Amino acid sequence: MTSIRRHPLFMPLILAAGYIMLQMTADITASKMITLTLLGFAVTLPAGSLIYAFTFTWRDMFHKKLGRTATRTIILLAALANVGMAIYFVFVIKLPYPVWFEGQEAVAFVLGQVPRIVIASIVAELVSQLLDTELYHFWVKRVTTRYQWSRVLWSNLWSGPVDSIVFGTLAFGGVLPLAALVQIIVGQIVVKWGITVLSLPGIYLVRGPGLGFELTRGAEVPD
Repeated sequence: MTSIRRHPLFMPLILAAGYIMLQMTADITASKMITLTLLGFAVTLPAGSLIYAFTFTWRDMFHKKLGRTATRTIILLAALANVGMAIYFVFVIKLPYPVWFEGQEAVAFVLGQVPRIVIASIVAELVSQLLDTELYHFWVKRVTTRYQWSRVLWSNLWSGPVDSIVFGTLAFGGVLPLAALVQIIVGQIVVKWGITVLSLPGIYLVRGPGLGFELTRGAEVPD
């Protein structure tokens, strides 16, 4: 096990697999609406937002380890994985099943997410995560490489609301009353900011740069 951990690809693979897992799990649970009480206030948001909020800091960890180009690549790969997942879910639901199988409705309910919600989540992920990448890169190249928590806080501060606005508008705009739509968007923003603060220490769990993918171009950030 020690030799595996010392392999140069160990941490990059962990980060890549974890990022895609978080993205796919968030999409699977995006159609479930929940209500939370925070500081005495009730907020409504998709259940997928709880785990999706961790993807921003996780993306920053990936960026620190492998650089901007690799981060853009994993964002696009995650989007393709989600598209493939949604297509396969539709295929599975359409497959014939034996007469004694009583779980078809449950399977359709869990896996048969509304296509609009799936598309909205993928578009929001691409826009916000790519924005997060550029904001992170700007901070470490133009502001400071010190106080690593500040680069995570800065990038997540803007990408979280952008993601919430894009997803909420595309998924529920014109379907829900404006007041409900605003509540969902605000609820997502508040939760994502809160989880950002809790996940800030995660950036210190990763050493960078790794593998030197962008080091030769001077684009990577020193530890």
